Amino acid sequence: MSGAAGVQGFGVFSAAGEPPRVGFRAGAEIVDLAAAGLGAELAEPSLNALLACGRGVWEEVLGRALELVERGEGPRVPLEHATLHLPFAVADYVDFFSSLEHATNAGRLFRPGAEPLHPNWRRLPVGYHGRAGTVVVSGTDVVRPRGQVKPPDTDEPVVAPTARLDVELELGFVVGVGSRAGEPVRPEAFADHVFGVALVNDWSARDIQAWESVPLGPFLGKSFQTSIAAWVTPLALLEGRRVEAPPQEPPPLAYLAGGRDWALDVELELELNGTVVSRGNARTLYWTMPQQLAHVTSNGASLRTGDLMASGTISGSERGSEGSLLELTRNGAEPLRLLDGSERAFLADGDEVVLRGRAGALELGEVRGRVLPTF
Repeated sequence: MSGAAGVQGFGVFSAAGEPPRVGFRAGAEIVDLAAAGLGAELAEPSLNALLACGRGVWEEVLGRALELVERGEGPRVPLEHATLHLPFAVADYVDFFSSLEHATNAGRLFRPGAEPLHPNWRRLPVGYHGRAGTVVVSGTDVVRPRGQVKPPDTDEPVVAPTARLDVELELGFVVGVGSRAGEPVRPEAFADHVFGVALVNDWSARDIQAWESVPLGPFLGKSFQTSIAAWVTPLALLEGRRVEAPPQEPPPLAYLAGGRDWALDVELELELNGTVVSRGNARTLYWTMPQQLAHVTSNGASLRTGDLMASGTISGSERGSEGSLLELTRNGAEPLRLLDGSERAFLADGDEVVLRGRAGALELGEVRGRVLPTF
């Protein structure tokens, strides 16, 4: 999955001291949409103005951008000469738990001998609200967080750097058009509200997470940083990759009954220090993106332009398709051997993680990050 020839998507870039503006990536070049005169909203330092325009404008701008790419026209900036920025201002951030395989793996690791799934898991897309202010663009280093942990050989908790820093390979979607409070969004309205998708790495400190999560769930073990791709891939470019999601049993309640034709056949890859340690596919997700969106708004909560919603770790049923080190190493019991001969149970300082996705000839923007020592 190496190479960038097939990457296409909208993002924000700057070059040679010029202000940030919207561009469309085509392989190793960026088409400068603002300079091409495709609309005032493209001269903004984020995608939010474009996102708020709605589906008709999205499709028009995408069509014109593709014409420039296909004809080799329009002002362009080599990717190597550009600085990439966070593509949109994140309004709210929700992280789900939508992979049956990941939820089952985690349940077996943390509750051995018990039913791995809680009774509600097959009834609704479980999720939590994360911290929008710590969502960063690919390439941003992650500083090893400190927090309260409870070592197994002590009676009292201590404050220490995490010893179990992990990654989570996820696919997120970006809301363009908001909704009004008190008006739930049905699954069939998904494409009228959602602009596109982007890869997400929800960095996780497993030891901090384990101690704090009972009874309310993830908090400081995840809020220190979430990394997203610099490029948002429009839904329209993924139409040919839509497939039926896996069967659901029991059948979902009526408000979640649609959206099953929105599983995305996107091949995924997790690389650690140059070694590919996992390969999977987003089509295995139990809960689809339209179902996630419907559930978020089912209580009357409104959507805002720039909302980011991520799938949660995507894992497959085969060994080596898991999207986190927690699962790949069986919670550290079976360390991974890398090409340089070293072993990893969890991330060490200096490690570099890269997430990649491919949908046929189309590549999603990668998510890259390096671990720095604690503060």
